[in-house]
Amino acid sequence: MSECQSCQSAVTEAVVIHPRSVKGLFRSFKTSVLVIAYMVYFLLPWVPWHRPVGHPQAVLFDLVDKKFYLFGLVVHAQDIFWLAALLFLAAVVLFFSTALAGRVFCGYFCFQTLWTDAFRWIEKGIQGDRVKRIRLDKQAWNSEKVFKKAATHLSWLLLAFWTGLTFTLYWAYAPDLLVKFFTGQAPAAAYYTAFGLMLTTYIAGGLMREKVCQHVCPYARFQSVMIDKDTLVPTYDPARGEGTAGRAKPTRLLKTREDRQAKGVGDCVDCGLCVQVCPVGIDIREGMQYACIQCGLCIDACDTIMDARGWERGLIRYESESGLEKGKTHFWKLRTYGYGLAVLGALFFLLWSMSSQKLVDASVRQVRSPLYITLSDGRIQNRYSLKLENKTLQPARFGLSIQGLPGAELDMGQIADFNLKADESQRIMVKVRKRVKPGDATNAEFQFLLTPKSGEVTEPITIHSQFISP
Repeated sequence: MSECQSCQSAVTEAVVIHPRSVKGLFRSFKTSVLVIAYMVYFLLPWVPWHRPVGHPQAVLFDLVDKKFYLFGLVVHAQDIFWLAALLFLAAVVLFFSTALAGRVFCGYFCFQTLWTDAFRWIEKGIQGDRVKRIRLDKQAWNSEKVFKKAATHLSWLLLAFWTGLTFTLYWAYAPDLLVKFFTGQAPAAAYYTAFGLMLTTYIAGGLMREKVCQHVCPYARFQSVMIDKDTLVPTYDPARGEGTAGRAKPTRLLKTREDRQAKGVGDCVDCGLCVQVCPVGIDIREGMQYACIQCGLCIDACDTIMDARGWERGLIRYESESGLEKGKTHFWKLRTYGYGLAVLGALFFLLWSMSSQKLVDASVRQVRSPLYITLSDGRIQNRYSLKLENKTLQPARFGLSIQGLPGAELDMGQIADFNLKADESQRIMVKVRKRVKPGDATNAEFQFLLTPKSGEVTEPITIHSQFISP
């Protein structure tokens, strides 16, 4: 690349992109996703949810008690593998959707896209449409420019702060944390998190915008591995748009389609609207580019022009390379079948593991200091630490006994039964005594048997352990 070309590339990179507003199917879909996503994100911490234990908040990630509350589901620390399954599921869903329809996640659902759209909506509301924003950028600094720019950045900061604060509200009881936050009584981590996320949101959504998608996000770089000739992406039809003589503006002699076809001119009227509405500033007519987030706004723009001229839509459309060249797209191939099976497998495993969650988690640890004690009457005593965690939201009571160790005696001290409150964990020390006869095994296997007497658990719980003797 020559020095002149390098300079031109640098200038192009430095230009601020001001997309033009457009109406259409894909713009309406993007707006709907944005509204729903914002409602879920900003309102969810305030949704009440009554439960016997914990705070009455529908979604709460309680780090102090090491429990995540998701409506009626309680996720404990030992269930963290669900997160791994969920992340794997999200990854394979992303791969599967990309193989079928390109970067639809980037175009409609990505946080960067959603917040950048909101920041641009604020900018448009304060500074005006695309032409006015470009004119404002070029004009000298005066009171109007200072006021509009300051109002824009202040509004961005407020949205960014609201975003950061809302994120912190998921990690504690929202009404209490909100009061503590503004009275200076919240934990330091709450302030670090809120203002840290505020800063990153302001930079990513307000200042960097499309540069995040182009230069920061790795997805733009490795998407080519998942996209092939049968992947649906926004595509310009060059055969229709260029004809044999290229594209041309609708001059007096090239207004009707018949006149254009007679002269070999394509349907593209070279209006540039598809470029003006693009949030990353590319020209879709130059083919697929890594910067394209495939949001479909160029399709809405082109369809608007085609409708105005009375021509059929589809000059720019979601189409695969094979469909454009051969008129047929093969969606289902070995790769898409593989991604699809991975999605179903991950989803099945996640649902199965959640539905088969143990209602009571029971474990035993033998106290090995010392391994055993010889009592004055000659019997051998072992000590054990039993831990029970009631994962249900109802109180539970269990009786404890031993089996598989003939002649043994269980000593629970003053405790008759395990009485567990809803979502409570208990640990007790028990002793097992047994008179050892010649020929008895030094490490005898046996079981603690927990018999439910009340609560949601109905089946006995068996915990395996061993009795150690000289």
